[in-house]
Amino acid sequence: MDKKGIRLTILGATGAVGTEMLRVLAERNFPVSSLKLLADANDAGKQIQWQGQTYTVEEATDDSFADTDITLVAVGNAVSLRFSPIAVKSGSVVVDNSSAYRMYPDVPLVVPEVNPEDIKKHNGIIANPNCSTIIAMVPLKPLHDYAGIRRVIVSTYQAVSGAGVAGLNELRDQAADVLAGKTAQSKVFQHQIAFNVIPRIETFQENGYTYEEMKMLNEGRKILHCPGLQVNCTCVRVPVFRSHSESITIETERKLTVEKARELLASAPGVKLVDDPANNLYPMPVDSSDQDLVFAGRIREDFTAPNALQLWVCGDQVRKGAATNAVQIAELVAKDMGAV
Repeated sequence: MDKKGIRLTILGATGAVGTEMLRVLAERNFPVSSLKLLADANDAGKQIQWQGQTYTVEEATDDSFADTDITLVAVGNAVSLRFSPIAVKSGSVVVDNSSAYRMYPDVPLVVPEVNPEDIKKHNGIIANPNCSTIIAMVPLKPLHDYAGIRRVIVSTYQAVSGAGVAGLNELRDQAADVLAGKTAQSKVFQHQIAFNVIPRIETFQENGYTYEEMKMLNEGRKILHCPGLQVNCTCVRVPVFRSHSESITIETERKLTVEKARELLASAPGVKLVDDPANNLYPMPVDSSDQDLVFAGRIREDFTAPNALQLWVCGDQVRKGAATNAVQIAELVAKDMGAV
């Protein structure tokens, strides 16, 4: 490590999450002493401006990770599985945004507001959770600490940007076509997404749940260190450009009143309490987009079960659900390295 800061590499620097990582790094004044931007051969040679300097994107190879302290990985599983072990062998700590390593027992799965202490258990790779998991965990953590959550029921309303730039373009194009009386063309999603909702995100498993739903189930248990936590999820794609929403019902070991939940969330790190229905104030994607707080509101008692509450949360899945959470993890790693 350079005494002036972290030698940082971003694998997948030209994608939606990699681009957002660069923005977040600048906003948070991350201590970068050198920066290397990697992508596939198609994007090699592109020029990217960052912090007043011009960087040339390089094609990722086995030799790309020498002289790197931290590697932020913003690519899919196959590419991460290939390059993350190479980066670790080269001496870098990897913060991986893919789902490739999340459930490995020796890989910490971290939301810094929830389980930052787990970072110290890494063996070279730290996993960034699924975006919907992160958005749920940030407000659930203080409620869990106070009352002990034993069961969670989640329905997600996930923006098209979760499918990348192609998802954004498909919603935009389909909306224009439908309004013009044309037939919408679906390439990214299984069905028309404009003026529609699709109760499927990723592939269906043998148990009838999708891979996205199983991610939320398994990741939440690991992050909260509650292997017996009961979790039920339904993940839905909605025609919103950015920021995921989630309807969450929790059952707790001890009584948690609505007033106490509001008090806990009002002071919770990473949470913005927006809970004034009488004045039409509640979390919405349009307000929670392009920033890093998870908005929480519509807190109310569930009359169908004892010790149960319902709440509604919204969070920007490109930022807090991906790029910002990864950068926050990198900040903790940098602190351990003595760079912060």
